[in-house]
Amino acid sequence: MDFSDEKSMIAQRFRGFLPVVIDVETGGFNCQTDAVLEIAATFLRMDDSGQLEPDDTVSYHVEPFEGANLEPAALEFTGIDPHNPLRQAQKEVTVMGELMKRIRQQVKANGCTRAVLVGHNAHFDLGFVLAAIERSNIKRNPFHPFSVMDTASLSGLAYGHTVLARACQLADIDFNNSEAHSAAYDAFKTAELFCQIVNRWQQLGGWRWP
Repeated sequence: MDFSDEKSMIAQRFRGFLPVVIDVETGGFNCQTDAVLEIAATFLRMDDSGQLEPDDTVSYHVEPFEGANLEPAALEFTGIDPHNPLRQAQKEVTVMGELMKRIRQQVKANGCTRAVLVGHNAHFDLGFVLAAIERSNIKRNPFHPFSVMDTASLSGLAYGHTVLARACQLADIDFNNSEAHSAAYDAFKTAELFCQIVNRWQQLGGWRWP
């Protein structure tokens, strides 16, 4: 196999899917009624030896959609003030349109058929992403509608712990609790954790290049 062909490498490694790490910070737990307040995506690449590593991260502050619910407990947990003008938040339809376009471009550039969401408790993030896509009337959704790669489950298997901060510590990944619950920070740390698990599994012989 030619390891200089990055497109074929990442496409072959994940059966034609492009893993994209997503983190959302929200105004609650209900993806149908509660606001998306931040969303970030960390893209992945493979180096010349076939090791997976984080690449660019894009992140957005999002205006609550009209009629969105904002749970006080959720805002206290994340520390987000959705009405702070310094956030420079954009409308959800604008954010989702731009982000989905960037993801579709990455899927095409890597020779993949569609994206699959990687997240920590990934179905939570997927639910909010799909709801925001529907509200934004986006017809070309790059994500698989139900398959995910969940680092909470993977880190439970690999390190015996499912909390992101603790799993990162056990994996010798720096984690700053004061920066946690920022979508950009959590997405990047989730990406580091995912890459380490994938690469370690390969080193142990659990997956081999065809």
